[in-house]
Amino acid sequence: MTSVYLMWLLFVIVYDLRQRRVPNWLVLAGAFSALATQALGAGPFGHDWPAALLGGAVGFGFLLVFYALGLMGAGDVKFAGALGLWVGPSALLPIWVIGSLLGGLHAVLWLGLRQWPISNRLSLMLFGPSQISANSTPTRVRFIPYAAYLALAAAIWMVWGRQSG
Repeated sequence: MTSVYLMWLLFVIVYDLRQRRVPNWLVLAGAFSALATQALGAGPFGHDWPAALLGGAVGFGFLLVFYALGLMGAGDVKFAGALGLWVGPSALLPIWVIGSLLGGLHAVLWLGLRQWPISNRLSLMLFGPSQISANSTPTRVRFIPYAAYLALAAAIWMVWGRQSG
């Protein structure tokens, strides 16, 4: 079932980078897949039902605070809840740290390109589809595709993080 998990992460990464949103159908597909693999005893991370449900609640609840403050989109929050179902609560902290570092790097690049526009293609990728000119500010408040960075961090954690733990 690892391939289902990784495919879901790939869809989230591509969708969030291109559209700056994670649609409900994609979040629900991930949550349903996590619950189905858990029910079949085929979850790739080997945790039990309480850990899966706690991971979902912690993932959703922690990022809900940032949504309430207007710092994050609802799709990011729902994605974190579905991701928590897959990985359980113990993996969320390293995934959040890696994802936040990637998001921070995105913000630094965004600020640098606002000062010194080098590449229109790179600016479009960082600013999102709503950005038209390199000198203007983005029309979207949430320009960092955080779910994509969380998904990338989850894949990184799956490959390297679990080997050390």
